[in-house]
Amino acid sequence: MTDAKAKILSAIRRHHLPEAPLPSLDQPWIQFSDVRSQFASVLESVGGRVVMVADTVAVNCELSSISEWRDAKKRVSQVAGVQGNTDLGLIDDPHATEDIDFAILPGQFAVAENGAVWVSDNGVKQRAIYFIAQHLALVVSVSDIVSNMHEAYRRLSFDTPRFGAFISGPSKTADIEQSLVIGAHGPRSMTVFVVGD
Repeated sequence: MTDAKAKILSAIRRHHLPEAPLPSLDQPWIQFSDVRSQFASVLESVGGRVVMVADTVAVNCELSSISEWRDAKKRVSQVAGVQGNTDLGLIDDPHATEDIDFAILPGQFAVAENGAVWVSDNGVKQRAIYFIAQHLALVVSVSDIVSNMHEAYRRLSFDTPRFGAFISGPSKTADIEQSLVIGAHGPRSMTVFVVGD
């Protein structure tokens, strides 16, 4: 090591910054009086679609009006009461999900602030399905929409390692020429069914 380098490293080691306390997370974070409409507005602004439904029967009715669902050769459903034609539980290799046209899966909760839905691998054998299906639909209860990310993180447990992700809208990418491509790295469309009154 050169003398100059040794002097610099020595000076850095001698310089101690005082510890700073972490800021309190108990703040007046943004709240929305109508989380359902705020969530829908934000998700739609990033290319997603929100459909308000009363129950699973209404989900099925709405699905029948979506051409991507009707035209799908391979459909996966992990939502009780919605029938797919491909059983994700029988697929052992995540690569075998590459030809899934439409997947409808449960979302754990949604965030009005950014239009995101938290998903996990709880009950979903191949988590690649969230990103590899051509079209994605998530089902969330209206009572599971929170206003902000602080409320969202309070719902999560980090006691054990597991998969989870916030998903907001279909896959998007753009280049320096501002050419936007939808579905380049994931689903080409995302629909969220918000269930309940």
